[in-house]
Amino acid sequence: MQKRYILFLIPLILYIALLPTMPQMEPDEARYSLIASAMNESGNYITPHIKNVIYLEKPPLVSWVTAIFFKIFGESDFSARLFVALCAWGCILLAYFIGRHFRDEKTGLYAAMLLTISSFHFVLGRINILDMPLTFFICLAIWLGYLALKKQNKKYLFYLFYFACALAFLTKGIIGVVFPFGILIIWLIWTGRWRQIWKLFSPIGILVFLIVVCPWLIMAQKENSDFLWFFFVREHFLRFTTKMHGKTEPFYFYLPIIIGGILPWVVYLIKAWKNKYIADSLFSRDENKLLIVWLLLIFIFYTISSSKLPTYIAPMFLPLALFAGCIFKKYEEEIQSGTVNWKKHLYRIALILQSLIVIVALLLPPIFKKYSDAEKGLVIMTSNYWWLYIIIPVIVLVLMTFLPDLIYKKFKKGWFFSIYVFCAILLGSILFPLNDFLAPYRSAKVTKEAIAVHVPPDQDLYQYRVNFYGIDFYNRIRTPIVEDFGELSEGIAKMTEKERKHYFLSVEDFFKLCAEKKDIYCITQHNEKLRQIRQRFPKAEVLWDNKAFYLLHIKN
Repeated sequence: MQKRYILFLIPLILYIALLPTMPQMEPDEARYSLIASAMNESGNYITPHIKNVIYLEKPPLVSWVTAIFFKIFGESDFSARLFVALCAWGCILLAYFIGRHFRDEKTGLYAAMLLTISSFHFVLGRINILDMPLTFFICLAIWLGYLALKKQNKKYLFYLFYFACALAFLTKGIIGVVFPFGILIIWLIWTGRWRQIWKLFSPIGILVFLIVVCPWLIMAQKENSDFLWFFFVREHFLRFTTKMHGKTEPFYFYLPIIIGGILPWVVYLIKAWKNKYIADSLFSRDENKLLIVWLLLIFIFYTISSSKLPTYIAPMFLPLALFAGCIFKKYEEEIQSGTVNWKKHLYRIALILQSLIVIVALLLPPIFKKYSDAEKGLVIMTSNYWWLYIIIPVIVLVLMTFLPDLIYKKFKKGWFFSIYVFCAILLGSILFPLNDFLAPYRSAKVTKEAIAVHVPPDQDLYQYRVNFYGIDFYNRIRTPIVEDFGELSEGIAKMTEKERKHYFLSVEDFFKLCAEKKDIYCITQHNEKLRQIRQRFPKAEVLWDNKAFYLLHIKN
């Protein structure tokens, strides 16, 4: 029964059933949904497009799968995120199988439970971006490569290893190959088995890899003469060795992300931790070394990289869950035997502090709402339902401070399982206030109904100095953009002059168009941009607004 809850029911609720709770956030989620939608509309599944602009920064595997789900389930927030959620679930299952193989089924179950309720995994597993599918394929490839080296008589495992690497490549490029090979090669060297490195290089496996990835590479190059340089040099080498994508983050950038990513269960690890567990309750020496290399290579690679985003280190959380699963399992076995001293003041203080911080964070938005400054774009929004939304998470946070210990003392079991259930309820319930807080200004879905009501179907809707892909996705329209081109600049340069001038305008070109035409409909965000328009056109009428978005009608 417990196994069914861990591997099926709780992940089904957290990662699948709650997918539609929040609309897609700008810009990343809406971007990838718009790409998949354009594939189905145009029939071109080789060269990804956004707003009719060529977008070659990332491979198309996730967009292909999303396009298939759009065909099956229709275009919605649920179908847009379904593949990502299934990959997150796949990582949970993978944690179970690795833990079971390394030690026993209970260890696998504990690791799967911890990964399920890790805040980083939970959040990333419901965002329509590439990092969770990449994480699943990388982790799967590492696991298959390990099994292939251990069971060398089963050649098919090497072929599956290369197949998983190919899927990782088609998800986000070369990094999907670098990590599995790099981790396994370093592990072989560290364990004194460096002579086996050559066994990783299977001619048939390489052929499998090429069969999977080459058709898209060849066809993409055929359709776009500069594709290979752009994809391999600019988007791989230059991205990680230069500051082309922004400022360099500090070397400790990922440390707070790792700690925050294993909330809320990491506080309970303080109680379960014992130094002796590291020596006698983790995995075998070679297995420990594999997981350590897995953790450190990813961490060091992105720490020294010039390009840092929080989502990059997602593959680290599976080995962290495996190590922590061992510790929690050993600790619960000891408390059931009555050999553990329950007095641990640091644990109690940390647990209460964690609950207090989150409770205060939930109580503050309605207070800050009174002091938000729309003039500066600092708008705090909460609905009248905010207090209703936070009831469950607040209650759970209070119960988490004492109830798991109380359950154990009364029933002599269930300490860890109660933690799992409480953390799952907390993560699931906190989505509702999070949606209430973020959706009004981070998702273009809030504008959907207003656009349908106020903008005639035969009129263009201009986005003034903003570019919200969700407006196009949710309203099934193509909106011209004023000035905010960003990542589309490379593709815009390849468009015809006529199309470029119509759909991608400078501010002065837009104001000139407004002066020439009778009616112009545009949407923008924040009072500063609204003021810029009204300075040029005082009679511009606000048709709808929510203090963050403004839908305007400019008339002569």
